[in-house]
Amino acid sequence: MELDLMKDDLPLMANTTDLLVKHYVLDLDVDFKSHVIGGTIVLFLETPSGCGRESSKQVEVGCRSWSDETGNIPVSNVSACSPKSGCNDLACCGKGENDTSDKNGSYGNKEQASGISSSKSCCDIEIHGSEDFLLVLDCCDLSVLKVEEIDVAVVPGIEKFTSAAKLEDESEYGKDPRNQIVHKLVTLPADQWKEQFHYYKGCSQAPACGELHFVSGPWSLEIRKAGVQNPKDFPCAIRIRYKTKAEGRSLSWTTDQSDRPCVYTVGSPINNRALFPCQEPPVAMSTWQATVQADASFVVLMSGENTAELTESEEGVLNWFYYVTMPMPASTFTIAVGCWTEVKRKTCALIDVQRNDGLFPLFSKADVSRLLEEPCGHLPYPCRFQDPNAASQVSIPYRVFAPLCFEKSCEEVLLNLIPQCLSAAYDLLGTHPFSRLDVLIVPSNFSSLGMASPHIIFLSQSTLFGGSHLCGTRLCHEIAHAWFGLAIGARDWTEEWLSEGFATHLEDVFWSAAQQLSLDEAREQQKLKALLRWQRLRDEVQNSEEDLQVLRPKKENTGKVSKSGASVIKHGLSAEKIFMQVHYLKGYFLLRSLARKAGEAAYFAFLRKFIQIFHGQLILSQDFLHLLLEDIPQLKRSGLSVENILQNWLDCSGIPKPLLEESQAWQECPLAQQVKDEVGKWMQVNRRARKSSKKRRRCEEVTFQKLSPDQLVLLLESLLEKKTLCSKMLESLQRTYHLREQDAEVRHRWCELVIKHKYTAGYGDVETFLKEDQAMGVYLYGELMVNEDAKQQQIACKSFASTRDQMDPSSAQVVAEMLF
Repeated sequence: MELDLMKDDLPLMANTTDLLVKHYVLDLDVDFKSHVIGGTIVLFLETPSGCGRESSKQVEVGCRSWSDETGNIPVSNVSACSPKSGCNDLACCGKGENDTSDKNGSYGNKEQASGISSSKSCCDIEIHGSEDFLLVLDCCDLSVLKVEEIDVAVVPGIEKFTSAAKLEDESEYGKDPRNQIVHKLVTLPADQWKEQFHYYKGCSQAPACGELHFVSGPWSLEIRKAGVQNPKDFPCAIRIRYKTKAEGRSLSWTTDQSDRPCVYTVGSPINNRALFPCQEPPVAMSTWQATVQADASFVVLMSGENTAELTESEEGVLNWFYYVTMPMPASTFTIAVGCWTEVKRKTCALIDVQRNDGLFPLFSKADVSRLLEEPCGHLPYPCRFQDPNAASQVSIPYRVFAPLCFEKSCEEVLLNLIPQCLSAAYDLLGTHPFSRLDVLIVPSNFSSLGMASPHIIFLSQSTLFGGSHLCGTRLCHEIAHAWFGLAIGARDWTEEWLSEGFATHLEDVFWSAAQQLSLDEAREQQKLKALLRWQRLRDEVQNSEEDLQVLRPKKENTGKVSKSGASVIKHGLSAEKIFMQVHYLKGYFLLRSLARKAGEAAYFAFLRKFIQIFHGQLILSQDFLHLLLEDIPQLKRSGLSVENILQNWLDCSGIPKPLLEESQAWQECPLAQQVKDEVGKWMQVNRRARKSSKKRRRCEEVTFQKLSPDQLVLLLESLLEKKTLCSKMLESLQRTYHLREQDAEVRHRWCELVIKHKYTAGYGDVETFLKEDQAMGVYLYGELMVNEDAKQQQIACKSFASTRDQMDPSSAQVVAEMLF
């Protein structure tokens, strides 16, 4: 694959069409002194033979019998090649190994062959000087010390696989009996997963039977075994000894809000390839088990079905063990190590979870029974969607972790919200895809308001203050990702809207139910949200590159990969794109439009069936759209087709034409009209205040309505459009609504007003926001600089200097470009 490394496209180098990782076993040691995580990772590999990719055309054919007379729902297996994998316990930690990296960042052993270049095609015989097969893994910012083949044949009890393996066809699984053992191990039935994971652990700790040649390039790790020319003969169990680098882009080494050291995966554009060598393409789904060793003063949280099994390896050192049995992309692996405090209720009172059946029809027992009878479309694993107990579980066990200084805030806000939000999600979508949930308040340098991973959600500290509204909406958004983004993923990462658009749309519905709103109240609240998002999308489209506004940047080539399985994520490394919301907003408006035309009851009934069919699989846009239009014929009758949806919504920049027709209705909704009236009052106050020094007495003559957080945002955005506002009016505005105590969304708009009108009494609010709300403050730096005001530019430079070292690299890059 020819790559131009000067572009902002992200390369996915792994040759997944040759070999797929079925399971990872990680054994890691966290060293806070050196800011390094080191140890071993064991990969269990399998040839993807028999796992054919289904095209969207097959989905289109399958949906013709979506609801046939027998009531059966066809399974299309869009991503039938999704492999099962996993991780294991602590093996050799390699503390005595030397780092053999050279100055060019290329690593190897004494037997390393020369002439291997990771910047060229992996299969170029002239470059390699031989026809040896290369296993290519996605990897960067790692010091790889050794790669070795594992002798799985010596593992105690492995004889049961040895005898069975002798019966296998050598043409498919190679001549090496070790590979046939691994094949038997990775294809064990789903109900034998405990035995399977036991042997994964045993194999991961088995001795080596030979070192493998390897070389690291800017984006990949290439491994070969001399004389092996066919992927089926390549070792199917390999161990990699490695160390992360302190500057690696997959981890953030920082301190928490209580000034204690911590490290966490940041969900950066490069995902986890700077944490461990892996296969990054979405199709390479795997399971894992991991043991993480850390000082006993630290808590290790991770994507795992269990709540961690603890063992003491030596005095003052604990091992934390987690595992996952549901195949997931390696990018979803998440870890956070810090001095977190588990937040618990001071009283034993139980939260009464209210269920609101006025917003959408709840699942009936008949619905649940029917769905449980349907076969799953994914490859076998212990699936919750086939478990009657899981299907009736309204909420799932949850825990909250945070730095000690946020314990009280979490108890007052988060602990009360989580069960209500989980219940609302269940009422709409049914079975929770994951068995438990940890919620962690991450350090202030976290570059987003939230991030969802299997079994764990990261939340920004910005969500905790100013009431429950921002925290509740963001929590609902991240909970929605359990279904869309995790249980159902995009087959092409450029289709981010399949995750973010769905989560944004569902966020509103979940939150309405969690608040126990009536149907009319919910609709009015959602119209106001639509208006706010419309204004945000309009502004973003006016101030960003057209190429970054397209939801399917690869268009008709979406989902296509090279012969080896390698591909490129268009604009995947763009620092600007990270802060754009176009995939959230345009995706949200598309789904909102489809739900309105189909009728919400029909739309959400379809969504439940879609989840039942596609959970555990990967999809493209047309997979969803084909089945939706087939299931709800009235959408076709209204003139919709997959082709015109792609053309009008997904393949173009700018505002979708259908959306322009709807925007006027949101501006006329009662909640927006109430804000419009308040804006008029404030402009009256502004005029009087400019004419009179008796501002305070005159302001009190005007009676203002109480506004919700969303209405306050709309009010401040409306005032931002005004050319001049005097300082006396701004002072009264802040005092009337207690703006400094509102949530981060409101305070962000307040800071914009302060900057635009050079309200010096509010400069302290701007400095506080830039320090404590880094996830939202990036563009305030630009506004501070654009006014060309010396005092404001000084605030920007001073704030950046104090936070730059801890700031997320992408955020720091964007801010630096604004300032210098």
